[in-house]
Amino acid sequence: MPSLPTLANLIDGAAVAPRSGVWLDVHEPATGAVFARCPASDARDVDAAVAAAQRAAPGWAATPAETRARLLHRLADLVERELDALARLESRDSGKPVALAHSLDIPRAVANLRFFASAITQWASEAHAMDGHALNYTLRQPLGVVACISPWNLPLYLFTWKIAPALAAGNAVVAKPSEITPCTAARLGELAVEAGLPPGVLNIVHGQGPQVGQALVEHAGVKAVSFTGSTKTGAAIAAAAAPHFKKLSLELGGKNPAIVFADADLSDANLDTIVRSGFANQGEICLCGSRLLVQRSIYDAFKQRYLARVRALRVGDPEDAASDLGALVSQAHFDKVTGCIAQARAEGGRVLCGGEAVRLDGRCADGWFVAPTVLEGLPNDAVTNQTEIFGPVVSLIPFDGEDEALALANGTGYGLAASLWTSNLERAHRLSARLEFGIVWINCWLLRDLRTPFGGVKNSGLGREGGVEALRFFTEPKNICLRLS
Repeated sequence: MPSLPTLANLIDGAAVAPRSGVWLDVHEPATGAVFARCPASDARDVDAAVAAAQRAAPGWAATPAETRARLLHRLADLVERELDALARLESRDSGKPVALAHSLDIPRAVANLRFFASAITQWASEAHAMDGHALNYTLRQPLGVVACISPWNLPLYLFTWKIAPALAAGNAVVAKPSEITPCTAARLGELAVEAGLPPGVLNIVHGQGPQVGQALVEHAGVKAVSFTGSTKTGAAIAAAAAPHFKKLSLELGGKNPAIVFADADLSDANLDTIVRSGFANQGEICLCGSRLLVQRSIYDAFKQRYLARVRALRVGDPEDAASDLGALVSQAHFDKVTGCIAQARAEGGRVLCGGEAVRLDGRCADGWFVAPTVLEGLPNDAVTNQTEIFGPVVSLIPFDGEDEALALANGTGYGLAASLWTSNLERAHRLSARLEFGIVWINCWLLRDLRTPFGGVKNSGLGREGGVEALRFFTEPKNICLRLS
């Protein structure tokens, strides 16, 4: 039997085995089988990576922005060169359809690298004259060594979303990808070496959160932490980082509403987008609209059209171009999602479609597949409508007027994203201002401009990513005041 591919940490520009000599199994969600091994690193590996980053940080900070940008563009070229291979690897690692990884995940990783490579060369400083007596100007200087911790649902997409602005701003990075989906991050590390990034500028340490993530957050040499993941883990990171006064960017969970008014343009294209907003990437996107609020006057007619489209979604082998949904990322997450569906039934929810595991034939017979599930009949304060399920599960909730829609939408502890469907633009602007979410889409979903701030309120996080917000996070402002007379 052939040996399994074995990933390595990237420390000081070299591939390095974990100090523990221990490895973690990496499973293919579509088959349930182990297909690779990932380092089970610990604090010793983190110490080595931070030390390498500290050695590299001064030289990288002194490197002209144009040179940093050129290297990031070169890395983007290499990722783009391997689009097909990386899409297949991302699919095998995470369970998502290859077609989705090919059209969304890998192109977005390229876009992240290119955007921040360009942005850093266009970022202007500030100056303030004091009536001819003095001149103030602001320097934006890199922090030094920063930690970037990314999740499993959009592995390379979100990994590059963090490291690109950190590197562009002149920081040395120690990054931790999810140990559940580590493969494309490991390959990116190899491509970074090929692109010519200096040793120690980008370090990648694989392993589990308690051993690697915790060590990174608590390390005295790490000046800032950018994290995407669960609200529970984000709270633990905040508690651990607070005594050290580290800068924190926390992009956490969501229980997002899609709000459909009777006057919405429910063309086939728009209805398809509403369906996609609930079930894209098997619902494993923090921005998915898992609470579908529909005005009561159109509720029954909308429900029938919506259910017809959901039932038509094909759950299948991620390698099959006809598959709309692939497998859930792990056995543990499969158990969580199916447990949440059981919880919904126990609360009195009606399952309108789905509600069960999907068993496929052939190579995917042991994969972790769940049918797209639509629920009805649960109040907004039910556990199902308050808990982030992070799977292919959408709850339908009727409402009568604007005030009720607003109360339902805002009636959770989360505040990441909302989508609003109406042809009344006055209403759209009025409600958007009152929705307690960091992002509001009007008559669209997941339409992203990388220049805009990204993040949530309440239990959905702290700080903003994207555009100049990310560059500000990864730099420290310093005011210089020069007396003129």
